[in-house]
Amino acid sequence: VQLVESGGGQVQAGGSLRLSCAASTQTFSSYDMGWFRQTPGKACESVSTINWSGGRTTYADSVKGRFTISRDNRRDTVFLDMDDLKPEDTGVYYCAADTGTPTCRTRMRGPGTQVTVSS
Repeated sequence: VQLVESGGGQVQAGGSLRLSCAASTQTFSSYDMGWFRQTPGKACESVSTINWSGGRTTYADSVKGRFTISRDNRRDTVFLDMDDLKPEDTGVYYCAADTGTPTCRTRMRGPGTQVTVSS
């Protein structure tokens, strides 16, 4: 499975971004998906995950109420809507696919997209 993220950029605190992750597979609905972020000097953080049907989601405490994960299995795409962004949300965001719940160790992942939030 090849994954390609898009939608990153630079925004001011309080702003919004929508990240997309397009998968090149005909079995996208077989995979649970997740969004992760990496900041230099910090460990990888699991931001949000969604199961194959979209019926079960998880969020890091730091993004609950601000971020929303969703997926469109007809378009083989997973999204991360990010609202009320904070400087501490800055990092490289990448998506990952797994047959179980994705983690920071999941190898099927995209190259990432940079998100920079300025104060």
